[in-house]
Amino acid sequence: MSLPATIPTPISIAGFKDVYRVPRVEEALNGLQELGSGANEALRATYLRMIRTGGQRFVIKPSALPDIDALVEELPNFGAPLEDIRKQLALCLSSDDPLELEPILLLGDPGIGKTHFARRLAKLLGTGHNFIGMSSLTAGWILSGASAQWKNAKPGKVFDALVKGDYANPVIVVDEIDKAGGDAQYDPLGSLYTLLEHDTAAEFVDEFAEVPIDASDVVWIATANDARSIPEPILNRMNVYEIDAPDEEGARRIARGIYDELRGEHAWGRAFPDDLDAESLDRLARLSPREMRRAMLAAFGNAKLAGRNAVLPEDVMDERVARKSRIGF
Repeated sequence: MSLPATIPTPISIAGFKDVYRVPRVEEALNGLQELGSGANEALRATYLRMIRTGGQRFVIKPSALPDIDALVEELPNFGAPLEDIRKQLALCLSSDDPLELEPILLLGDPGIGKTHFARRLAKLLGTGHNFIGMSSLTAGWILSGASAQWKNAKPGKVFDALVKGDYANPVIVVDEIDKAGGDAQYDPLGSLYTLLEHDTAAEFVDEFAEVPIDASDVVWIATANDARSIPEPILNRMNVYEIDAPDEEGARRIARGIYDELRGEHAWGRAFPDDLDAESLDRLARLSPREMRRAMLAAFGNAKLAGRNAVLPEDVMDERVARKSRIGF
């Protein structure tokens, strides 16, 4: 997935880090085999895969300070978190230390671009991106896994990101953290008490695999509409930013960035011009950032169906109106 041409990314430096120790996995596998036919086959397969792939993963950091100013230009309502990220990156780049960013919580109304910001930051840093939507999840094991003793148990999302992924320091987005469901026994956010602390995250144990993995380099970004339902200990572990809706000019910048991003990340985008015309841009900017992406993608499709390689104003439809017409309102 390529970046918009307006935001060049410095070449990333890739080191290696063991996110788990293979001898510990082999020990766990041997213990499982002693149980014979009663052992959990899914857990056995997980251990075998961990041994086969090994514990080393890439540790990525930019070779020079990324163009934060260009990202502020593209996402003007996210200036505060970006300025703090700039400072943390400057410290990291002054030494051989790995990339380390404090956990971030973005507070704001739905649709103002919080998830888009997280995706753009992952691209800027050059590391992987994992998305966990909490609003529709009630299982307490979604982050930390479920014990292999349970039927249909499996590892959690953090395990998957580190063990099945390529990076030791991926960006993990916990979207709508304030809407996490559950009960006192199975708290979906319970594992964050460990994961958001650097020292304890280094020995994180997924309840399915029961082998320590090092999650200390994960870059955490959480989003929420309201902080009141988030436990205070989690808030205390994060840098909290209140994000306002962009003003008119800011909305145009975001719309321009979304056009560039969609055009740049698809092969078909090369057929379209570098810039969106002013009237189409104005139409797009009237939408929320969340709606902009869907509307812009539809506009590209409308242009192609009309036999054109340029988006015209009539191609940019208000996504809300289009959705109502499809369902008969």
